[in-house]
Amino acid sequence: MDHLLLKILTYPAPLRSELARRFIKHFSLFSYEDRISIGAIDRPHYGYCIFQAARLASLLGYPKISVIEFGCGGGNGLLNAEMHINEVMKIFAVDIELYGFDCGSGLPSPRDYRDMPHYFRAGLYEMDRESLERKLKRAKLIIGDVKDGCATFLREHNPAPIGCMFHDLDFYSSTSDALTYLDAGASYCLPRVFMYFDDIIGNDVWLCNEFTGERLAIAEFNQKHNTKKIAKNYYAPKRYPNSHWSDLIYIYHDFDHPKYNDFVADKEQMAHEDSIELK
Repeated sequence: MDHLLLKILTYPAPLRSELARRFIKHFSLFSYEDRISIGAIDRPHYGYCIFQAARLASLLGYPKISVIEFGCGGGNGLLNAEMHINEVMKIFAVDIELYGFDCGSGLPSPRDYRDMPHYFRAGLYEMDRESLERKLKRAKLIIGDVKDGCATFLREHNPAPIGCMFHDLDFYSSTSDALTYLDAGASYCLPRVFMYFDDIIGNDVWLCNEFTGERLAIAEFNQKHNTKKIAKNYYAPKRYPNSHWSDLIYIYHDFDHPKYNDFVADKEQMAHEDSIELK
């Protein structure tokens, strides 16, 4: 009965769907898994990426994964990620580590035009580290320059394989540095990593483009790697129409990963066969 009501409330009429989502989100109706399926949660992009990463890890037999947020600012994203992780771990038998990378003192000075100094200035998004650390229950803060942190982070924390990354570093230079974490080796990543890039659309003043910012960092990563690619998630915008965040979801593919070709689609293939029979 609950699932029938859920379908009725979210029947694909844009206004009715949005009102239903807000109602379901406000009153926390239905299960977490039902709410995430329609985006009726806080920061649905965080929930979607964490859920899908844990789902993939479960299918591939990973007991533990890592979630990384690059650019924490005030820490609301990390706190929200903790909430989603607590819910997702009730669904999948996968332990989830959470790390937040930030320099702690706000944005550094832009290096050149690629960091879009017309929109960002040094000092924005400063962190109150002491206050944030009192609130965090699961996340570990990694404070310092992203460029110099990869080897130290891997050595000191020996993180579980990365399942998803949230990129909110604003700059081309910082994002490019963060993407070097994908070169650490297959043992540090799932074969497909869910990624969210916060700064690839912008607004009428910001004016994001392919030659600056996160878009340029992604393009250069793809140019430098033959068997590792960061590609758009083409399904998310279809699954979550009329949502801003679904266009910001990308997938990192490591085609040489020893588990990249492991079959994980039993459920989807069975559903496909059922749909063919119904026709």
